[in-house]
Amino acid sequence: MVGLSEGEKEFIKGGIAQDLRSDGRKRYTYRPIYVETGVIPQANGSARVRLGATDVIASVKAELGKPSALQPDKGKVAIFIDCSPTADPTFVGRGGEELSAELSGALQHCLLGSKSGAGAGIDLSSLIVVEGKVCWDLYVDGLVISSDGNLLDALGAAIKAALSNTGIPSVHVAAGASNDEQPEVDISDEEFLQFDTSGVPVIVTLTKVGKHYIVDATSEEESQMSSAVSISINRKGHICGMTKRGGSGIDPSVILDMISVANFVSRQLIEKLDSEISAAEANEDESL
Repeated sequence: MVGLSEGEKEFIKGGIAQDLRSDGRKRYTYRPIYVETGVIPQANGSARVRLGATDVIASVKAELGKPSALQPDKGKVAIFIDCSPTADPTFVGRGGEELSAELSGALQHCLLGSKSGAGAGIDLSSLIVVEGKVCWDLYVDGLVISSDGNLLDALGAAIKAALSNTGIPSVHVAAGASNDEQPEVDISDEEFLQFDTSGVPVIVTLTKVGKHYIVDATSEEESQMSSAVSISINRKGHICGMTKRGGSGIDPSVILDMISVANFVSRQLIEKLDSEISAAEANEDESL
């Protein structure tokens, strides 16, 4: 928990009300974002994202598995987040475990949609090798290294960058297996398919402080929030998911305005993230 004096609290709220935040940003402006890719060589894909003083890493591990009986034409993705105790004193013990579970659930909802797969920002059908029998299971792990607010947006960006960096091995399926048999597969060590991230959304969190909403809130600003709504939006402007935290309710008439703001901000964020990912992958290729 951020300890602030009454004067500091009023300074933060007053600045937001006047559209001039304590770090000089306007209400709908993100902090500088930096991306590195290929930071974990053992993973199929990985990325590090820094958003101001918030620093996170995401890695992707691909393993062959079996599709679920309910979704035989789709692969599976699981997201796990770990909040390092060194990132923030409040992450030690139960506080970190609860936040890790909250972030994992929110990311699952924002990126993968409902349990039926509706609204999924990640195309699970692209992970199928043999329908009903063999699929790729993607295990996405996120680590919070340093926390200064807006963890959900930063982790969403890191996962998008890590997926863009992910190479999935080509699989040759042996012919001749009957319908009841599990087919034999041969995994290539040399041929990899690049994971398509064109539909993967970014997450824009709108945090309410006083009467106004801001994007990319710092820890100090989050300490003064009454509620926050996170909206995941893809490059076509389609909403893939939405989550809310904080006890304060939201007037339904405000939701459409929030979606409009998130849509506008997401276009800028996607453009910046695309540019950063391209530059990071170019740097990674040069270092090989």
